[in-house]
Amino acid sequence: MKLRFIPVALLSVVALALTGCSAPSTTDESLSSVLDSGTLTIGTEGTYRPFSFHEGGSGALTGYDVAVARAVAAELGVDAVFEETQWDGIFAGLTAGRWDTIANQVSMTPERVEAYEFSTPYTYSPGVIVVLADNTSITSFASLDGLTTAQSLSSNWDTLATESGANVKHIEGWAQSVALVEQGRVDATINDKLTFLDYQKTNDADNLKIAAETKERSESAFAFAKDGTALADAVSGALATLSKDGTLAKLSDKYFGADVSQ
Repeated sequence: MKLRFIPVALLSVVALALTGCSAPSTTDESLSSVLDSGTLTIGTEGTYRPFSFHEGGSGALTGYDVAVARAVAAELGVDAVFEETQWDGIFAGLTAGRWDTIANQVSMTPERVEAYEFSTPYTYSPGVIVVLADNTSITSFASLDGLTTAQSLSSNWDTLATESGANVKHIEGWAQSVALVEQGRVDATINDKLTFLDYQKTNDADNLKIAAETKERSESAFAFAKDGTALADAVSGALATLSKDGTLAKLSDKYFGADVSQ
């Protein structure tokens, strides 16, 4: 029975019967609780270079995501407090209220957008084909047809390489795949552009280049519990300010040598 068909008189009786009983609050206190406490608690891995890691393995927590989170907290007028955890438990901690948000290159997949609130993105990255610098035959994903690429098994890039007609050599990760390209044992590897930019920034990679990029880009943002709309909106506002004043571009250049924030 739908509520609108209940007689007004009966509604009055029900209201009287419920006097003294309090209904669950639906007020979004996600932002006010952060402002009242003076801290923005952030879940992050602390082992995910160059986004969230300890310099030298035991130094202070640093990284692109850490720096962006600290800048956002400063815009909100609160302190950034980081709680380190493994990736497998990071969303459970968010749901349980152990932290207010996650800053750990969380991609905005359809499944996650359905389950959580998100800020506007602060990282954009396409997939790229990485080849030797003197390679002139690979200029597009179609060029990979019949050639050999090195990819992690069951990754998105493995699927893309296969769909492009490549013969895929399965390896454990980026370090092994890029080594095979440098050694000339495979023609190319496909990966996230951020991964290549970080490698290029921290290694002598003049012998490598990007041959092509995907049209689609992954978008990473701060994640919040589903009832955290007010805080998500406030963080989006802070990110807009940091984008406008050039802070995000500067942080991007520091860690990647390119602006990945737009």
